[in-house]
Amino acid sequence: MRLLSALLIILVLNACQPSKTDQSLLIQPNQIGSLQKDTPIYSLDAIFKNDSVVKRSVNSRFSSQDEFIVYSKEGRERLILIPKKGFDSTSTIANIQIKDSLFQTSKGLSTNSTFKDIQEHYKISRIENTLRTAVIFLNEQNLYLSIDKEFVSGDAKFNTNLPIAPSQIQDQATIKHLYLGWD
Repeated sequence: MRLLSALLIILVLNACQPSKTDQSLLIQPNQIGSLQKDTPIYSLDAIFKNDSVVKRSVNSRFSSQDEFIVYSKEGRERLILIPKKGFDSTSTIANIQIKDSLFQTSKGLSTNSTFKDIQEHYKISRIENTLRTAVIFLNEQNLYLSIDKEFVSGDAKFNTNLPIAPSQIQDQATIKHLYLGWD
């Protein structure tokens, strides 16, 4: 009976320990999962063999480029990969938009995080004021993210020429877009 109780206690304590981030979903400054900064485009299918990689050409009035969208088996967008050089399979990735909240940093930053989470765990290098969002740069992580200006207080909410201070962003502000930049 004591052995059973001891085993049960060990199982409960083990279950209560904080879970370590799955390495295949870990965001790091030069890597996200198995995708590294120097990985060529032609390797994407092998790296994301359990997912689906779709190439999409994006054409605008001023330019055209390829982007690669990684979908889960369930059809959920996980990542959008932008190569450094368009239309070149030997190119590496310049930017990654992280769409799936399962991807996170070792400190738990994901698309589900709030501004308070960011401030508690990271040093903000700068905040850019754009028309609809505040773009926050965490340079030591190669991460940048946008927060909707509905969470910004003061005149900077309406005037892009004014700087946004961290104190002007509400703690509960959610991440609108999360990017890993390698260019």
